[in-house]
Amino acid sequence: MIVDSQTLSALELEIEKLEQKFAGKSGGNVVFYGSSSIRLWPGLNRAFPDVAIDNLGFGGSTLDVCTHFFERLVVTRAPRGIVFYAGDNDLFLGATPQDVWSSLSEMLDLRDKHLGAIPFAFLSIKPSPARQQLLPPIEEANEWCQREIWNRENAFWVDVFNPMMVGNSTESEIQPQLFLGDRLHLSRAGYDLWNKILREEASFWEALG
Repeated sequence: MIVDSQTLSALELEIEKLEQKFAGKSGGNVVFYGSSSIRLWPGLNRAFPDVAIDNLGFGGSTLDVCTHFFERLVVTRAPRGIVFYAGDNDLFLGATPQDVWSSLSEMLDLRDKHLGAIPFAFLSIKPSPARQQLLPPIEEANEWCQREIWNRENAFWVDVFNPMMVGNSTESEIQPQLFLGDRLHLSRAGYDLWNKILREEASFWEALG
C-alpha cells in the first residue's frame, strides 16, 4: 500500500512530539515500535528491568505507516534491537494480508540497509473482540508475516494470537478479560500476558547479548 498524504499530515504532530522527546538523548537502546498497543504498554522498564527501552509507539498507526516513518524514528535512535507490533489497523482499513506482509518485508529491508541484522521481534497480530470479523484475514496475515520472519536473519516470531484465544481449534474464542471496555485495546491482564510471552522469547534476548 502507499500511505496517503492526508494520513501522514494527521500523524505529523505526533511524530514530531516523539522526535522532540528523544532529541539529544543517547541511542543504542531496545526500541519498542508500532501502534497504540506499543504506545500504551505500561511499565515497560519494570517489566524488563535489565533492558534500556525507548517507546516509539504512536496511536492509530498501521504497519504501512510505521514502515514509512522507520528511518525517521527508529534508524535515528541507532537501536540494538527492535520489538514491533502493528498490522490490525491495516486490515481494519482495508489492506489485504499480502499488503501487511509487503509492508513488513519493506521494513526489514530498511533494517538491513541502515542497521544491519539487529534482533527484530515481531509480535503477531492480535485478535480483539471489537474486530471479531477480521479473524480470518488476521490469521492469514500472520501466516504471511511468520514466513517472512522465518526467512530473515535475526528476526523472531512472537506468537500472541494463540495465547489470547481459549478453547479448542474449532470453537476457540478471544479471552475478553485481556481487553479494556472498548474491546480493542489491551487491559492490564492483556499486557501481563504479553510481558510473559516476550520475556520467554529466549532467542531474541540471547541475540541482544
